[in-house]
Amino acid sequence: MKIDNWLEGHWALVLGASSGFGAEVSEALSEYGVNIIGVHLDRKGTMGNVEKIISKIESNGSKARFFNINAADEEKRNLVLNEMISAIGNDEKKIKILLHSLAFGSLKPYLSKDSSSNVTQKNMEMTMDVMANSIVYWTQGVVERSLFSSNARIYGMTSAGSRKIWPTYGPVSAAKSALESHIRQISVELAPRGITANSLCAGVTLTPALDKIPGNENIVDEATKNNPSNRLTQTSDISGSIIALSHPGADWITGNVIMVDGGEELT
Repeated sequence: MKIDNWLEGHWALVLGASSGFGAEVSEALSEYGVNIIGVHLDRKGTMGNVEKIISKIESNGSKARFFNINAADEEKRNLVLNEMISAIGNDEKKIKILLHSLAFGSLKPYLSKDSSSNVTQKNMEMTMDVMANSIVYWTQGVVERSLFSSNARIYGMTSAGSRKIWPTYGPVSAAKSALESHIRQISVELAPRGITANSLCAGVTLTPALDKIPGNENIVDEATKNNPSNRLTQTSDISGSIIALSHPGADWITGNVIMVDGGEELT
């Protein structure tokens, strides 16, 4: 199957667009002519990086509409979705890709000697809402407004932490497991519309999210030692995989947890 420019002119909604996987995917997709709607939560000190990402997207000839909001806030979510209606208009090239790459959660133990250090109900609910449940609400909003292109793709960024135990990673691990479950359900319910949904399980990658995990040096060392390619996963490995999986020839791949780790978990 030869289909040129299958992404050009479409839109991507990237949740978590200001750093890590979200930033890389936004820039890479813009090189294929994809317009980017970026949702992020940044303070003044990190807005310079957001401006660089927007500049890169626009230098590639694509449009960039970025919103500095809490992606789990219902009111703000609806405001963004409604603005997307105006931005996209009646063009049949609507949202081709929805990427959920939100990394904002609690890194606290469940049970420690000092109970004041334990994860709280508020911590847990916030982590689950941002890093898992929000994919459901954003997908609902896009569907309800008929903003998906035909043969659209939904991707949720997960990690080996959904199955492995890392110190203090419990709340995020639970959220990643829930995200994978949400993606499976979405894939089934949207299959009749020709929309696919998959979780992408990246190998250990040097991102701001990894920096926040206590003991990340050991995680990095172990991943480097185990990877048969003798390197860590890079954010470009994820953007390349998304571009490949968004080709029309991949229409039949849905409901999976797809490993993008260079074989890291095989050894």
